[in-house]
Amino acid sequence: MANVKLTIDSIAVEVPEGTTILQAAKSLNINIPTLCYHEDQKVKANCRICVVEVNGQKLLQTACSFPVADGMTVVTNSPRVIRARRNTLELILAHHPLDCLTCQKNNSCELQNIAKELNMSKPVRYEVASRNLPIDSSSPSIVHDPNKCIVCGRCLEVCNEVQTVGVLAKEGRSFDVVVNPPYGKVFADTACVNCGQCMQVCPVGALTIHDDTTDIYMAQEAGKTLAVQVAPSVRTTIAEALGEEPGTVSTGRLVTALKRLGFHYVFDTDFSADLTIMEEGNELLHRLNTGGVLPMITSCCPAWVKFCETFYPQYVKHLSSAKSPQQMFGAVIKTFFAERNQIDPQSLFSVSVMPCTAKKYECKRYEMNDSGYQDVDVALTVQELAWMIRTAGIDFKTLPETPFDSPFGLGSGAGEIFAATGGVMEAALRTVYEVVTGQTLESLDFHAVRGVEGLKEAEVNLAGTIVKVAVVHTLSQARAIMERVAAGTADYHFIEVMACPGGCIGGAGNPIRSWKKVLRRTASVYDVDRKLPVRKSHENKEVRVLYQDYLGAPLSEKSEHLLHTKYINRQDILRL
Repeated sequence: MANVKLTIDSIAVEVPEGTTILQAAKSLNINIPTLCYHEDQKVKANCRICVVEVNGQKLLQTACSFPVADGMTVVTNSPRVIRARRNTLELILAHHPLDCLTCQKNNSCELQNIAKELNMSKPVRYEVASRNLPIDSSSPSIVHDPNKCIVCGRCLEVCNEVQTVGVLAKEGRSFDVVVNPPYGKVFADTACVNCGQCMQVCPVGALTIHDDTTDIYMAQEAGKTLAVQVAPSVRTTIAEALGEEPGTVSTGRLVTALKRLGFHYVFDTDFSADLTIMEEGNELLHRLNTGGVLPMITSCCPAWVKFCETFYPQYVKHLSSAKSPQQMFGAVIKTFFAERNQIDPQSLFSVSVMPCTAKKYECKRYEMNDSGYQDVDVALTVQELAWMIRTAGIDFKTLPETPFDSPFGLGSGAGEIFAATGGVMEAALRTVYEVVTGQTLESLDFHAVRGVEGLKEAEVNLAGTIVKVAVVHTLSQARAIMERVAAGTADYHFIEVMACPGGCIGGAGNPIRSWKKVLRRTASVYDVDRKLPVRKSHENKEVRVLYQDYLGAPLSEKSEHLLHTKYINRQDILRL
């Protein structure tokens, strides 16, 4: 590709042909404010905050969409440009609630940041007119405030194209245009799968996390015994949520922070990820040996499970019956752990810290009470935990390291890599291979199922039986592979599906995602795996003890009761 020479703010630059003015300016460290633009999405050019002057053009041009040309001269900071940006911003602010101090996006709002950049120190000249629309908090995962919607289109793209769920649409005209679930529905009455990716890309406070932190404080005041489990990816994203570099691993500091917040027991969900592999891996072997339904598909992602129940209910028989690590842990905490420690399960408050907003929905599913109680009382996201740490005045950077509590403080590297797309598959293969062949793997790294490609495939020789596996992430890729299952062309034995881009590490409960951040987080996950002394689920001593003392064996009657579940047909929601 040929290079193009141009000048931006009197600075000469040479960039590849096809580069936009915005990209060329970034190469010179010239900041052009953007609002509808998102580096992982298509160019929309509908907010017009990024306008610049281009020689030969009478009108100002949007830098995010305008391609460079040889000999072009661009001015990004002229009085005319600044005046136009401020005027556009004033029009947006005249239509936007100014409750920044009580908005969940305060200090992370892109609109707020642009107002600072453009030095908007004077009152808006236009009449401020709020839409006064009702706030929708019907979803256990998402709060929707349409009054704050700036109609940037980001949530539309991620819901309709990346996730193919299609519960959002533009409604109204002119002043009244807004993005909503159509036909006056609230989120709870739509096919929303609670993945929360709309919140991840929303630049303002129109789509935010359903905050459940108050439930924790209420449980403390009621004198409950608080037990918390921490998902694999949390140790890689909590420091980032508190201002440190993406990919910073902070396991010991995280445990210390949770102890200081008042949690009596802090456990590692890596443990129940190993437990999941024991159940799911043995279920796969059982299906292979008995002619069971194939391909078997993973079930640890609740957004994917709900997607399958909604759009492909006739194929839920392909889902593994194994619960997710969160729900396995919840069931074990309120049975085995409660009995062992003589704690009344009614007084035991089970909390999870997850990268995922769909976990909030999952713990409220009516099936998730095999302990006799709601197995997990509250699922917090990484961002909610970060809020609690800040509220408590805890300086996370200076915390000492504290180990997880026993008996659920030991997790393997196999459990750790659940955080990344392909991790569940790799963890399962490490165990299934050694269980079937009786041989030790020379290398535990299954590189064929790693990476962020939309579809990854591999073949594994299990004592003469060739097992074909596939890994997909994002629900558009899940839909594509389910169409192949429906057509009978998915000749796999085992499929892993994760709803979020990059897997759990890109979950909506994490700090704001970009592909660059996902890659840095993922690298940290595999680095933790390499350094752990135990890297295979079936070698986790604490898991072995749980089977020996309580469960009996994988797929035993007690295991089936506590650690497995059933699925339902949700297709009726599409007809409402």
